[in-house]
Amino acid sequence: MFKVVFSDIALVSALGVCGPALYWRFKRTLRFADSKFSCPPCIYLLTEELKLQEAVAEEHARHMNITFGEAKRVASQYQREAEKCIAATETCEGAREKAEALLIKERKLTTTWEHRAREMGWEGE
Repeated sequence: MFKVVFSDIALVSALGVCGPALYWRFKRTLRFADSKFSCPPCIYLLTEELKLQEAVAEEHARHMNITFGEAKRVASQYQREAEKCIAATETCEGAREKAEALLIKERKLTTTWEHRAREMGWEGE
């Protein structure tokens, strides 16, 4: 009798300790068995997600191409304006050098005439 009671207590204790683990394992096995039926919607959702990501990537690439083209156009326009500015600066610099040379020549001529005028008796201002 003591042996039967002791084995019953051992069995109840074992079920008390191992029971919840066995219950959750059994429940998880049933859930995974049901997942076979939920795969087609999962595959559909994943396919839709991939299509959406591809569409976003294509839109991003298109936007980058447009932005890059616009940047190239603006850079080209600035380059043309810079070339015009450089040409105008060179023209202006050439005119300044020519005017400076003419001024030096004119000062020499003025000095020569003043010198002659002083020799003739002119006393200046």
